[in-house]
Amino acid sequence: MSVRLSLSTAIAAVLLATATATAASAQDARTIAEAEALRDRALESNAAYAIVSELTTRFGPRLAGSASEQAAARWGAEQFRAMGFDNVAVESFPLALWERGEARVEILSPFPQPLTVVALGGSIATPPDGIEGEAAIFETYQQLLDQPEGALTGKIAVVLQDTVQAQDGRGYGATSPIRGQGPTEAARRGAVGYVLRSLGTHDHRFAHTGATRVGEGTIPAFAMSPPDADQLRRLIRLTDEPVRMRLFSSAGFTRQSESQNLVGEVRGREAPDEVIVIGGHLDSWDLGTGAIDDGAGVAITAAALKLIEDMPRAPRRTIRVVWWGSEEVSQPPPAQGLAGGRHYAETRRDQMANHVAVSESDFGAGRVYSLGLPAATPPEFRQAALRVLTPLGVINDPAPATGGGPDTGPTVALGVPAFRLNQDGTDYFDFHHTADDVLDRIDPDAMTQNVAAWAAFLWLLADSDVDLRATQAAQP
Repeated sequence: MSVRLSLSTAIAAVLLATATATAASAQDARTIAEAEALRDRALESNAAYAIVSELTTRFGPRLAGSASEQAAARWGAEQFRAMGFDNVAVESFPLALWERGEARVEILSPFPQPLTVVALGGSIATPPDGIEGEAAIFETYQQLLDQPEGALTGKIAVVLQDTVQAQDGRGYGATSPIRGQGPTEAARRGAVGYVLRSLGTHDHRFAHTGATRVGEGTIPAFAMSPPDADQLRRLIRLTDEPVRMRLFSSAGFTRQSESQNLVGEVRGREAPDEVIVIGGHLDSWDLGTGAIDDGAGVAITAAALKLIEDMPRAPRRTIRVVWWGSEEVSQPPPAQGLAGGRHYAETRRDQMANHVAVSESDFGAGRVYSLGLPAATPPEFRQAALRVLTPLGVINDPAPATGGGPDTGPTVALGVPAFRLNQDGTDYFDFHHTADDVLDRIDPDAMTQNVAAWAAFLWLLADSDVDLRATQAAQP
């Protein structure tokens, strides 16, 4: 009797497991089919382009803490509510407002001429009469770093190093310390001013701004256009005379203000407390209209979530879109940057265990060409994702994703896994942080492909119970 019972129990367990596996397989097939349908539906419209067009037309530049950035957030909240998103909120935080003022740099001798420049974000002003001095010109940043303390006393440090063009933007990653730390390093060696070749990959005569370190020990700092850097290269080959320059800037922090994160979500039907976070940053530099950096990102992610909100049923998990504030401008110590990203993470520190994954679209609107997932991703989930994304021209990135974009950094630091929908950024740094960052630089078809990739992938992840950090504790 007990043998028959044990046998019956075993058979029942096998039948139950088989039925459960069959049901799970059917559910997976349904989820994949829905993701494919979302992908195809996204390709039929230019919803993201409509969002970024209206955003940049209504508000133009959106410098962190400015009235324009604040108005854009209020407008965004109206758009989120109209899209049907849940729990829409504008979450404000204090911010020191930096304003550009005027900037001028000129060569005084031996061949007098003006240079096309912009002040670096967070840089301080010169005295009212400007700064004059001999230029110490370096072909590479390392040559500056090789100088001992005191070697540049009273001089203006100039770095001519180029930024190399690359699909994944790694050239910019290699040269960004020239802007971020360069002024401080030059000051440590006695320099009274700092000029670098813009961190751009074009050859047009406009300069790129961008943040530099803020705090004691910094000096007035500028970026010049790539052709002006080339001009200096040629100039120093024509003469043995020292080059003298004059710098003027009225830039600086002017008052206390506030920035904000805009939050909205589509609530999950079965596991609403499990949250996937996506988004972009709403603020921009003040030279262009912030179309590629990062109007494109906020538009892509919001449009993707709207497609999911329109589905007949909600995904299993919650998807939260965040339009982060104040990604661009550095802040006085102790906080140097990513004020919006830090505010989001700090105000939800006790919720991070329920954050499933995080990622940001902050690399323009170039086509998505690869998918990067955490090391812990189950192979079957990766295979399903690639099945859905391959028709869009998206391939697998075998390198484990360790970050999801700048604003996600503070959240990733608290243990949340990141994924990446990697975009083609070959020409991104032609326009990034310049007056040429405008709507005309966006290819609507490429932007639509982004929305399709985001919507399809998000549905797969949100309608599953896959755990992207299941084995992360074992990672070194």
